[in-house]
Amino acid sequence: MGYQTLDVQPLAGALGAEIAGVDLSKELSNQVYDEIHQAFLEYQAIFFRDQTLTPQQQIAFGRHFGPPHDYPFVEGLPDAPEVFEILKTETDERNFGGAWHSDTTYTARPPLGTILYAHEVPEAGGDTMFANTYLAYESLSDGLKRTLDGLRGINSAALAGGGGRANLIKANTAMKGQNMADADALEAVHPVVRTHPETGRKALYINRPHTVRFEGWTEAESRPLIDFLCQHAVRPEFTCRFRWRPGSLAFWDNRCTQHFAIDDYAGQRRRMHRLTIEGEVPA
Repeated sequence: MGYQTLDVQPLAGALGAEIAGVDLSKELSNQVYDEIHQAFLEYQAIFFRDQTLTPQQQIAFGRHFGPPHDYPFVEGLPDAPEVFEILKTETDERNFGGAWHSDTTYTARPPLGTILYAHEVPEAGGDTMFANTYLAYESLSDGLKRTLDGLRGINSAALAGGGGRANLIKANTAMKGQNMADADALEAVHPVVRTHPETGRKALYINRPHTVRFEGWTEAESRPLIDFLCQHAVRPEFTCRFRWRPGSLAFWDNRCTQHFAIDDYAGQRRRMHRLTIEGEVPA
């Protein structure tokens, strides 16, 4: 089905599309929202330029797709607690989200999607890359697909390979962590291959920062296969790259993508507002 109310331009062959001619600060018709949802499912990551949004308007847009999902470690904005700020200043040495991942897979109901809105961006750099995990799964051999069938991954919030969750929060001066003492204990078990509840397609659901081992396997046994799958999932032909401008908004499907915030803008500021939408238990 085509688009009657939207101008949708694919960003890459694998995934991603820019949508023009829509002012997300205004009340839109049901048809427009239906077509945005259609583009979201078709392209997995959709992008809007030249938006002027308050945090409340960002939340109002997100609520058309589901209730907000709570991020367990960071306080939201005072007047919009569902939204939190991601800030890398001129003096910060580490960014937030600088590894391929799907958001908060260590929770029982990971977010359906993430809505990220740009307030300040570097003169150059600070792009975000996205990977299509449908293609990652579909390109595997039949033998490996059989191995993965029924396999479940243990996903942890501890970020053991990156110095711990608290270390990440402290590395971003705008972040004020909560429940840091409990961070390392937060885990969830999810299928390594999940079926998208709306499209019915299968996607590889595993990521290097959070998936620590397979259920019933040791970490040592799990690591070689986890490493292969994580490397495979982000092959260049499965990806797209989005360059931010102030007023850009991205909305991506965490059920069938991974993303990577590129940290290549030392000495410059990047300030974003993030909202996640509640999802379902992966199956």
